[in-house]
Amino acid sequence: MANLRKYLWPTSLSGQLIGLLVLAIVFAQGVSLWVFHDERRIALVEVARDNILMRAVATVKLLEETPDAIHGRILDAGRSRFSSFWIDDTPIAKATNPSNTELRLISYLQKQFDQPRNMQLDLDRRDRSKKKHDDKKWDKLKPDAERWSDDEKPDGVDGKSADRKAWEKAREKLYRKRREHVDLALSIQLPDGSWFNANTDYRPPQRSIAPFLVQMLLTIVATSVIVALLMRRISKPLRQLAGAAEKLGRGESIQPLDEKGPAEIAALTRAFNDMQNRLTRFVQDRTRMLAAISHDMRTPITSLRLRAEFIEDDENREKIIETLDEMSQMTEATLAFARDEATSEDAQKLDLGSLLTSLADDQQDLGHNVTAEDHGRLVIRCRPFALKRALRNLIDNGVSYGEAVCLSYADINGHALIRVRDKGPGIPTEKLTDVFEPFVRLEESRSEETGGIGLGLAITRSIIHAHGGTITLSNSADGGLLVEVKLPLGV
Repeated sequence: MANLRKYLWPTSLSGQLIGLLVLAIVFAQGVSLWVFHDERRIALVEVARDNILMRAVATVKLLEETPDAIHGRILDAGRSRFSSFWIDDTPIAKATNPSNTELRLISYLQKQFDQPRNMQLDLDRRDRSKKKHDDKKWDKLKPDAERWSDDEKPDGVDGKSADRKAWEKAREKLYRKRREHVDLALSIQLPDGSWFNANTDYRPPQRSIAPFLVQMLLTIVATSVIVALLMRRISKPLRQLAGAAEKLGRGESIQPLDEKGPAEIAALTRAFNDMQNRLTRFVQDRTRMLAAISHDMRTPITSLRLRAEFIEDDENREKIIETLDEMSQMTEATLAFARDEATSEDAQKLDLGSLLTSLADDQQDLGHNVTAEDHGRLVIRCRPFALKRALRNLIDNGVSYGEAVCLSYADINGHALIRVRDKGPGIPTEKLTDVFEPFVRLEESRSEETGGIGLGLAITRSIIHAHGGTITLSNSADGGLLVEVKLPLGV
């Protein structure tokens, strides 16, 4: 179920909003259809019933004002495919227990005549010879229940009995069903004692769900278009903000973003611009301070070295000078690092395979056993000089402590994975993370030679992190150290 929802449910903000609106529209339209689906039919039934009753009244008045010879033609003219008029000796409507609605309509019809008339109205009359399909449903509810009334009921059945209540409940179901069409009988007694009878059977057109579906589809399409245009206006600055954040995470310099869009998006963009300015200012201030300290350390170190030359004890003099030289190297390395950090380098697209091959060729020219595997073209976006320096530090470490170095790369889920493998003794597991700290040297665990001043891997990690990547060290099962650098392609 989770996987199905993952594939069916959109991941974009606009797609999710459109999906929620579509679900809301379908739900609202469904509720509306369920609540109001019969309103139009009921209105048509009411209008048709009133029209038939008024036609019957008009026909009766016309019959009373015209000779008997033309009564047949008048009755024929009043008929329709939904109603029929005729004169008979007995009334067709025989409502023994008229409902409130029937009484109200009879009262209204009486007002249409100058003199009170004897009339009967049955809104629930059924011609069983023509409507057997409804009678079957009615018979299933309660056999012979139609003729039960307060004055006519089987022996032992009173108005409060369970059978009577069941009949009333069944009859109410039939009333609700018959509201869907007009099926009435009207009888009005004429002055000569005969009865004018009117019988109707009007059914409105069958309901069709097609107009409802078309309306819902048009509503969904119109709403989706409007929401898509609105979300495009909202998502555009969000996409720009996401791209700028990605570039900032890779250490690229970016221009302040335009504060456009809704107020909330503009406020978010403004906060991002402020954050970028603060971060840039903080890094620059830190780099300048580091460069200033390293630069200012030159003078006292040089002064101490000159003074050390006058120490008469040769052994102490050599140790002091050696320490001062080491401090001088650390100062120069720190100053060089700060200078490189202060240098603004634009990011460029670069073929990673060509870069690794070039670095391997440079090492081979120096007589080192360094090879680079060719896995095809893989373009990344980086600062070339900084990335070369970081990879060169890794290769130099591998050359210094291992017999051979192998370089490889691969595209892993939108990231470039660079592997630097050497054939050296490796590093103790508990110290794999310590080597990234500044001025930490583990040459006693990897070689008898000194390992420099301990800034190489710290500088490398700083450069990799500035590109938005990661660097990890591990010992290979077959010996040697494996360095894995993971960088976003950023193209």
